[in-house]
Amino acid sequence: MNTLSLTYEQDFSGWINQHIALLKTSRFQELDIDHLIEELEGMAIRDRNELVSHLVILMAHLLKWQYQFKKFAEAWQHANEYAAKSWQYTIIEQRYRVKEQLEQNPSLKRQLTEAVAKAYPKAVSLAVKETGLAAKTFPKECPYLIEQLLEDDFYPHPE
Repeated sequence: MNTLSLTYEQDFSGWINQHIALLKTSRFQELDIDHLIEELEGMAIRDRNELVSHLVILMAHLLKWQYQFKKFAEAWQHANEYAAKSWQYTIIEQRYRVKEQLEQNPSLKRQLTEAVAKAYPKAVSLAVKETGLAAKTFPKECPYLIEQLLEDDFYPHPE
């Protein structure tokens, strides 16, 4: 095991700083290529997973909005409360996070369709747990277009 590998295993932050210095000074022959590739691949996976995570929360709240809103609307009206604001704030925040991530990582835009497909079953599962509604209440496929998911003013019509 060379010194760079030892540094990677013992002091990851130091390893990163060391590799930044090596790259800045064009000392490419000294790079720990195997670990560098591993870390870059890991970064790409983390970015995709973060996107999926934000989409799960966004879609779960859109599903709750669409399929549970009417049930609570009367109760909120009689209690003079409007708890749907909490859902709305979560939807706004998750849209912001998805858009920000896409701005910072434009290549993720090419993966949006796949990310939505991966996130939707998890969103349904989350909506089922949070609402107590049966899974069959929700569509098998994501009912929202990507443009709708990202549209600030889109809220599905309550069913």
